[in-house]
Amino acid sequence: MRLIRGRSNPCPVIAVRGYATISPKGRLGTALSLDHFLLRSRALSLYRDIIRGTNRISDPTTRAETRNFARAEFERHRSVTDLTHIRYLLSTGKTEWENMERYIGGM
Repeated sequence: MRLIRGRSNPCPVIAVRGYATISPKGRLGTALSLDHFLLRSRALSLYRDIIRGTNRISDPTTRAETRNFARAEFERHRSVTDLTHIRYLLSTGKTEWENMERYIGGM
């Protein structure tokens, strides 16, 4: 405990200590579970693969539309928290992207 100087009425200041066993609630909300964290990394990986893969699209308009569509789909499902639904979205998104890649490769 320490006292704040320069005040006419000294007030004790108590430092609050954070512990690893208490789940932090900061500016980002509550901490993610391990499953949510792993699925989040898979979603980010899929998104990056899609953005990188769109570089092979020669038409700039089509490339921009594909990127905007992918971003809109990820944003639309941003609030999903059910692990089963997230897994489903990732598997269907990956399948759709693989089908789209075959089409892009044939261009």
